[in-house]
Amino acid sequence: MNKAIIGKKLGMTQVFSADGKVIPVTVVEAGPCPIVQLKTVEKDGYAAVKLGFDEVREAVLNKPEAGQFKKAGVACQRVLKEFRFDDLSAYEVGKFVTVEVFAEGDKVDVAGTTKGHGFAGVIKRWNQHRLKMTHGTGPVHREVGSMGSISDPSRVFKNKHMPGHYGNEKVTVQNLEIVKVDTARNALLIKGAIPGAVGGIVTISKSVKA
Repeated sequence: MNKAIIGKKLGMTQVFSADGKVIPVTVVEAGPCPIVQLKTVEKDGYAAVKLGFDEVREAVLNKPEAGQFKKAGVACQRVLKEFRFDDLSAYEVGKFVTVEVFAEGDKVDVAGTTKGHGFAGVIKRWNQHRLKMTHGTGPVHREVGSMGSISDPSRVFKNKHMPGHYGNEKVTVQNLEIVKVDTARNALLIKGAIPGAVGGIVTISKSVKA
């Protein structure tokens, strides 16, 4: 079965396995996510399920945004995400997707937006080392250094590691394991770290490698 859910990263902690080993986990508040729309190959050209997350007042949304929730008969949601599935037989508009679709031991892919670090130099952005602090280097210890040859080719090659915008990009971490499913708190405990800051929105889906 294809399965996915939207959640909010709450932070990291640790749990203990049955044999006493420490397992680092990320706690994610996942769902419940109302099913807002089902897209079909016949009508839309592809099969997908549209889920919502984080209920908000209708006044927060514009009329087109609020209209799709009224049509589905569900409360307005702050976040909307589409998941392309081959089989939509298990989904119905107006119903909810909860953490119960996952089980302990499931392998999942988690996608989120990484922390933004603004404009960063090459040391912070690409982990390059600084220049010498002596022998006439001058006040350029953290600069990028030589960027290319002289007359030929007389340009900087594409994809050269340079200063620039660092972070704030979508990243997917694959094949993570679900350690615990807490249905009472709508929480998933996922082994290891996932992208983004605390409070960031993430999507959790069945691993493509599983």
